Amino acid sequence: MPRDDQIIWYSPNGEIIACVEKNKVLRENLDEIRQICQDALEDAVLMGCDEQQFRVVLAELIGELVNPYPPQQ
Repeated sequence: MPRDDQIIWYSPNGEIIACVEKNKVLRENLDEIRQICQDALEDAVLMGCDEQQFRVVLAELIGELVNPYPPQQ
């Protein structure tokens, strides 16, 4: 997976998201998500949970996220 600053974001139409501010927000969001997930993983392991099970649960959580915005036509 590329580093956050190397990710090229695309719109649903395939156009590159070139806005510097949008890319900054996306990068900051990923940094925050990464840190929260890292903290949660460390807590789970310290409390005796199985690391692989935690990773599976975390991946399922990501897969269950709901897009509240209807597709743009």
